Amino acid sequence: MTRPVPDAPLRGPLVTRPGRALVTGGAGFIGSHVVEALLARGYAVHVVDDLSTGRRSNLDSVAAHPLLRLTVASVADADVARAVCADTDVVFHLAGVVGVQRLRDEPLFVMQANLQSTEAMLAAAAAARVPTLVTSSSEVYGDARVPFCEADPLRPGSTEGLRGGYACAKAMGEWLALAHAAQSGVPTIVARLFNTVGPRQSGDHGMVLPRFVRQAVRGEALTVYGGGRQTRCFAHVRDVARALVDLAESPCVPAAVVNVGSRQETAVVELARMVQRAAASGSPLQHVPFDAVFPAGFVDPPRRLPSLERLHQAIGWVPSTPVQEIVAELVSAARAPGPVGAAARAAASSS
Repeated sequence: MTRPVPDAPLRGPLVTRPGRALVTGGAGFIGSHVVEALLARGYAVHVVDDLSTGRRSNLDSVAAHPLLRLTVASVADADVARAVCADTDVVFHLAGVVGVQRLRDEPLFVMQANLQSTEAMLAAAAAARVPTLVTSSSEVYGDARVPFCEADPLRPGSTEGLRGGYACAKAMGEWLALAHAAQSGVPTIVARLFNTVGPRQSGDHGMVLPRFVRQAVRGEALTVYGGGRQTRCFAHVRDVARALVDLAESPCVPAAVVNVGSRQETAVVELARMVQRAAASGSPLQHVPFDAVFPAGFVDPPRRLPSLERLHQAIGWVPSTPVQEIVAELVSAARAPGPVGAAARAAASSS
């Protein structure tokens, strides 16, 4: 099912030619791939990351690049945010804390960290008049009807549910971004990301695919939460990184908020079976009740399917790497000998 994109003034581009790009959270899973995409297009890239969840090793492939520099600091610090915005042409704000298990263990930290870093960066970017792309999350939709369309009302859930708190923190970041844009006139795009997967993703805080891969190559049971019939649309991180840079460069973004993801729905239990087949693993599937893993009152949406009409209108394509190819790539990397395999295994098993 698709719905037409509402008529709206076209936005963009945030940047008209490769210049100086600031990437917050650029040593993280998605951020490091955005850094690689930007460098490949000729941008000079300044990464700011406090390395609380990111890793220097995520940037190993470009560590010696003459146009890359890394500052280890938190952009939640207003002084840091102002300083790094002073010499850049465009901001890609990806710094944040993700993972439903992290939310279970440290809910206050997760919500505050996401909101405070976004608040500080938006204020600094607006004051310096730097165009900004802010990444948000499909979590903001909560239990809204599918497909999730950007202009639809959000349904994050009860305030007694921690997952709704994470969703609201991300949604508040979006509202702050659009309010800064309205008052300052600085071009701003919000990209809502859906289930991004691929190399360097950690399985340590509940991320499903790296967890399955790690379990399969170790010969452990693949733990499927709930019945596993819930579906997700998994997008390759390299596709997502390219889409984010394309959005920043696009002259025809139809609205301020744009979903970024894949249209291919996959049930979690089928994802586990794909991993079993790719790994030629005899590991069994083990179903674990939600209440044994997640906070009381946790609700997992049965489907999470994005409308991608705005994204296609803006950049002319949408992520489409088949999930089977992504699974095969990750299993192969995890089993590779030497440092390549060691790095893949470390990424899958720790943050």
